Amino acid sequence: MDEIVKAVASGKCILFMGAAVHSAPPEDSAYVYPEAERPPVGSALSRRLAENSDFATDMPDEDVRSLQRVAQYFELAKERSNLVKEVKDAVVTGKRPSPVVRALAELNFPIVITTNYDRLFETALREVAVNPKDPFVSHYQTNENVATVDFPFDEEFSEARPFVFKMHGDIEHPESIVITDEDYIHFILRMSNSGVYDPIPKTLQVQFKRWPTLFIGYSLKDYNLRVLFRTLRWKVDRAGFPRTYSIDLYPDPLIKTVWGDRGRFVSFIAQDVWTFVPELYRRIKNKEMPT
Repeated sequence: MDEIVKAVASGKCILFMGAAVHSAPPEDSAYVYPEAERPPVGSALSRRLAENSDFATDMPDEDVRSLQRVAQYFELAKERSNLVKEVKDAVVTGKRPSPVVRALAELNFPIVITTNYDRLFETALREVAVNPKDPFVSHYQTNENVATVDFPFDEEFSEARPFVFKMHGDIEHPESIVITDEDYIHFILRMSNSGVYDPIPKTLQVQFKRWPTLFIGYSLKDYNLRVLFRTLRWKVDRAGFPRTYSIDLYPDPLIKTVWGDRGRFVSFIAQDVWTFVPELYRRIKNKEMPT
């Protein structure tokens, strides 16, 4: 925790943010985040798509919590435009940033990467009470003949001007969304297309080799996340890896052994976001995280 506090306080830590930053606070928590204001996490979004289609009838042996499979079915049955519309309604309509997201927006993360489709973190950055922030936002470019937009060369990313990269797309750019099985296959293939048409902005590639990364809102049990992590670290000398931290209340024992105890890729902190983020905020801001 001391290492993380030092890195974040100095503005030299990459925030990698997942869907669980929108999770409900524990029942005994002092924080409130009404269900109506929360975007659904992956399994809940998957169930919603299944309920609004004939997935359970046509695919009775399939798990309705498998977002990639359910989304693939939904797209084939109802067209891509309707899939994106359904997702947008789920993650945008009536949704607000959680106290956790607002607290993270207040801290000094000059580089933020997220696989969330929504724009709640960007909203929180612009609504910081003292000195609102002006993020530069880029999203994943699916076209293999077009490079993903990088941070402007004539500017400097900073606490006031953070670089936010939407790695699995932005809901306002439907073509960028990575959600179906086929989307993920294309995404992985696209990750190998380095050079002129990089899918990952050069700015991020450089900083990944310099700064530690803090994963919040993820479980590394997610196969796609582990593939993504390996891809980002591919051909980088392991001895030169900056530290990586994963906030996960129930880290998978097998993954923890391979990636943590033996692999030394990741340091795991067994806490949920509603415990970890208030503590991080308190130690950096010297005050309690707002409710």
